Amino acid sequence: MEPTAARGSLAGLLGIWGVTRAALLLCVLKVLVFPGPDVTSDVSVIYRGWYDVLVTGTFPQDDVTWQYPPAAALAVLSPAVLPFLEYATAFFVLALAADAVTLALLLRGARGADRSRRGAWMWVAGVPLLGPTVYARYDVMVTAVAVAGLLAAVRHPRLAGALMAFGALLKVWPALLLLAVRRRSAWVSAAVTGVAVAGLFAVLMPGAFAFLGFQRDRGTEVESLGSLVFHVARHHGWEGKVLLNYGSVEFLGPYVSWVSAGALFLTGAALAWLVLWRLMATRFAPHTAADAAFTAVLLFTVTSRVISPQYMVWLVGTAAVSLCFRESRMGRPAALVLVACPVTTLEFPVWFGHVVASDALGVTLLAVRNGLLVTASLLAARTLWCTTVPTRRRIPTTPGPSWAERTTVSP
Repeated sequence: MEPTAARGSLAGLLGIWGVTRAALLLCVLKVLVFPGPDVTSDVSVIYRGWYDVLVTGTFPQDDVTWQYPPAAALAVLSPAVLPFLEYATAFFVLALAADAVTLALLLRGARGADRSRRGAWMWVAGVPLLGPTVYARYDVMVTAVAVAGLLAAVRHPRLAGALMAFGALLKVWPALLLLAVRRRSAWVSAAVTGVAVAGLFAVLMPGAFAFLGFQRDRGTEVESLGSLVFHVARHHGWEGKVLLNYGSVEFLGPYVSWVSAGALFLTGAALAWLVLWRLMATRFAPHTAADAAFTAVLLFTVTSRVISPQYMVWLVGTAAVSLCFRESRMGRPAALVLVACPVTTLEFPVWFGHVVASDALGVTLLAVRNGLLVTASLLAARTLWCTTVPTRRRIPTTPGPSWAERTTVSP
């Protein structure tokens, strides 16, 4: 690309980022009204309540909605660095800052002859398509850490391992990124960082691991893949209910435990497939770690008992890292994730009432969104396998002499 054209492209990218992010910030600040239920209450009510407990030096041990690893306390406490702003406003500003850091990382990752700005464009386009929910959850902060870790994996494995471990202590899922890392130094760094940070929280703050029991008891959330069974079953006499449970809207009633167990089985199967891939793969390129991480996050998102809208931020971020590499073949799965973003915004928050009611519109939106994610997952898994695992070719054998030839006596 010519320097002038490159500068023009960068200017356009930054301009679109600025306009779309200003719109998101105005929405969470309620200057602009976004349709659907208020998505900012998690910050202004739930996060603020946790903040009041955390500043006392303990975790919210009696609150079943606290389902996060100990380093999540840092995200909840982060508005304290902006004491001149009200808690929710400070949180939204910090979410915007995390968004900007992620873009800067992706632009830095695009430098080089074998790199591309496709990843930066993926991030710039994907985040606003998810609506103001992105700034009303701390997932954008976790994604910034995960993106930094994946981009560091190529040249700085120790730093990558440390960042991935820290991200896992923020919200578990960045631990999946370690499945894609080959170098032992990254795993050692991750282990040391994880033990050190977790130990520090365990010593300094009571209840650091109370979240494990709360997370275990969650059911089937109404937006998950398995929930489609009950959305349809409600029209055929199923006697269950939709209630707020463990901090999310879930199905409760007959056979829910079966579907939840099925989701856990699929998650285990996804993990087994990833381990098998890791054992079988022999062709590794600079982009392989990013591709594997994107695939792993896709598989675990799809098979989860819960698919909250903010989970899409993880997918957009990991897909963006893959697209930073010109040789990556994850373009089609990434495109499917991008298409799924506005559908996710329609099902939450815009028409979430229809989803809860299990009417035709709500079920259609869920079927389309989850169908896109399932297709993206299968396509990404197939692409990852085909590009890294060598195919076994049958070696042609020369046919031996026939029985008649073997038994013929030469004169």
